[in-house]
Amino acid sequence: MKSSVIETITSEQAAFLLTADSGLEREDLRSLPDLSAYVLIISGIRRCGKSTLLKQFLTSKHKNAFFFNFEDIRLYDFSIEDFQILDKIINDSGKRTLFFDEIQVVKGWELFVRQKLEQGFRVVLSGSNANLLSRELGTKLTGRHITRELYPFSYGEFCRFKNIEKDKNSVLEYLATGGFPEVVKSGNGEILQFLLEDILNRDIAVRYGVRDVAALKRLCSFVLNNAGNLLSPSKLTGAMGMKSASTVLDYFSYFEACYLLNLMPKFAFSAKSQMLSPKKLYIIDTGLIKVGSTAFSENSGHLLENVVFYHLLHKSKELFYFNENGKECDFVRLENGKCKELVQVCWDLNADNESREVGGLIDAMKFFKLHTGTIVTLDSNDLIKKEGKTINIVAASKFLQI
Repeated sequence: MKSSVIETITSEQAAFLLTADSGLEREDLRSLPDLSAYVLIISGIRRCGKSTLLKQFLTSKHKNAFFFNFEDIRLYDFSIEDFQILDKIINDSGKRTLFFDEIQVVKGWELFVRQKLEQGFRVVLSGSNANLLSRELGTKLTGRHITRELYPFSYGEFCRFKNIEKDKNSVLEYLATGGFPEVVKSGNGEILQFLLEDILNRDIAVRYGVRDVAALKRLCSFVLNNAGNLLSPSKLTGAMGMKSASTVLDYFSYFEACYLLNLMPKFAFSAKSQMLSPKKLYIIDTGLIKVGSTAFSENSGHLLENVVFYHLLHKSKELFYFNENGKECDFVRLENGKCKELVQVCWDLNADNESREVGGLIDAMKFFKLHTGTIVTLDSNDLIKKEGKTINIVAASKFLQI
C-alpha cells in the first residue's frame, strides 16, 4: 500500500476518535489493568462496544495515544510488509501508547505487536475472535499478554443507559431487547439480523473457509432455538444433515471463537467425564435469540437463565451445571476450584415446580458442603429453611446487580 494512503487513514481515524460519542461508561473500564510490560487485549463479539471502551480507556488514561483500526475497508490489501510504513508513522508521531482495533485481520500481526512491546511501547488491542488472539499471542508472546472479555450491556448498564428503574418491567424489557448498545440506543432490532449475518459470513465463512454456508446457518438457527438446553454437538450430525461429527464440532468452535455462544460443562471431578457429558448452551445476547429463533412459543425461563449465566460468567470462568441422581442445579460457580455459589433459575416458583427446584439445589448444597443457595425468579423475594440449609429466593432485578 502507499504510505500516503495509510497516513490519510491514520489522520481520519484519529479525528473521528476525538469527535465520536464516548457513550455510557462501561463497568469494565474500572477494572482494566494499565501495565506497560504486557499487551492488553479487549475481546468480545462484534458491536458489543469494544471500540467505545477503548476510547473511554484512552480518554481517561492515555489521551496522547496512537489509534489504528485495521477493519477500515481501505485497508483491505494491508499486508505484513505495510507494517514498515505504519511503523514509520508511529515513530514520527512520537507517541508511545498504541491502540489497535481488529489487528488480527492482518496475517503476521503478532510479530509486529511483539516488536513494539520489546521496543518499550504500551500496546492495547481489541478483537472479535477469541481463538486468533489467544492462540497466536500465546505462541509469540509467551505469557506477556492479559485478556479482558467485553459483553453487551449488563442489566445494570441497560437500566443506567435508559434511565429506568431496576424492577420486573425493566427485566422483561432487557430480556426482549438484549444488551447490544446500538440496539438499546435505537430500539431497532433489525440491527441484530445484520450482525448475525456479519458473524456467519465474515467472521466464520470467509475466515475459516466454510463452503457449506447453508449448513452453517441451519446449525446457527438450531443453536438460537436451544438456549439453556443440554446438547452434545457430536450427536447433531444426522439432525443437521452434515457429513461428519467433526464438521459440527468445528462449527461450534467457530461460534465460540466469535463469542456467539458458550457451552457450559457438567461438574465432575474427572476431566473425561466432563468432556463426555452433554453441555448446556447459552447465547451471548437474548436479543439475538429473539431475532434468530424460529420457535413458535417463547421459553421465558430459558431467557432468564441465559442472562444469569452471563452475569455469573463475568464473575468467574469456572461455571458448571450439577446433575447427580436426576437432581439438577443450574449453576455451580467456582473460584480457584472451590465452590463459591450455587444458583437455580426459575421463572415462577410455584407448587408445581418447588419440590424439583428446591430439591436440586439442596442436593447440590449437600454435595459441595454449602449452607446457602439461591433461586433466581422473575419477581419473588423470599426465604426457605430446609434440612439445615438456607435458600434465598431473589428477584432477577436484585440478583443481576450483585
